[in-house]
Parts: sequence; C-alpha cells; structure tokens
Amino acid sequence: MTIQPGDTLPDTAIKVIDGDIQPVQTGTLFRGRKAVLFGVPGAFTPTCSNRHLPGYVAAFGEYRARDITVMCLAVNDAYVMRAWAAAQHVPSGLLMLADGNASFTRALGLELDGSDFGMGIRARRFALYAEDGVVRQLQLEAPGELRVSTAEAMLAAIASRANPPSDG
Repeated sequence: MTIQPGDTLPDTAIKVIDGDIQPVQTGTLFRGRKAVLFGVPGAFTPTCSNRHLPGYVAAFGEYRARDITVMCLAVNDAYVMRAWAAAQHVPSGLLMLADGNASFTRALGLELDGSDFGMGIRARRFALYAEDGVVRQLQLEAPGELRVSTAEAMLAAIASRANPPSDG
C-alpha cells in the first residue's frame, strides 16, 4: 500500500549521509521538522544525476529559508550515496538517505522493480512533504517522467498548501 497524505511515515533503520554516514531511525529523522523527501531510482543514473538531484541542490537555499529539511532517498548503499553526494557537490544539510535493502522504500509502498533493466528493486521517482513525520503532500511521477517531483514543483506545491485559493 502506497503511503498517502495524512499517513505517518514508517519508522525503519536507514543510513544518513551528511558528510559522514550515520545510522538513524526514520521516526527520529522526521520528528519535529518540516521535510521534503524525494526519491530517485538510483545514484549516478542519468536523469537523477543530470536533473533531479541538481535541481534540489540549486534550490536548497529556498528550502532552508522556509525551514524545510531536504532529503534524497535511493536504494543504494551508503558508500555509493556518499560518493554521489561528493560528485554532485551536495551542500551540508541536504541529507542523502541510503536505503540499501529498500526497507524504508518498501514500507512507503514506493518500490519499483527494475529487474528488467538489471537494477533490482529501486525507489520510484517521487517527492513528499511531511510535517513532524506526517505526509502532507505526495507527488508520484509517471514512468519516465520528471515533472511533479522536481524542486520547483515541490516549492510550488508547498506554497499552494500555505496559501489555498479563497472561495469568494
């Protein structure tokens, strides 16, 4: 079952890379903060490396100004995620989450079977906005697309939540 707005994020073990590699429980990681979590099918893959992650790196200051923590999730090991962060010049504070066994990804219901492409189980491309561990916005990409989970799209979605249209 795919996680939905209003659901609490699952509490599983994950590795967080922000310079060093630290084991953390996701319940602790999301508690008491506003966060955007975006998922990518894989570190060093073309769309993820050329467009998805770089968009969040470029917009990181805008998220920080809104007191929103940004996290990137991939079903890769922590060493690959650390190398990808270095190669992409990910700023300190933009957290890279290594879900090597896809435990968190599966708990979210956002896994993708990439076996036909030699990739095994991966994360679907998505972005979500959570407050204190509760999902408020979920943007799932159609296969092969990168539109609704970009840094710009998530900033717009969060802004629309904060400023809903009036009815009159």
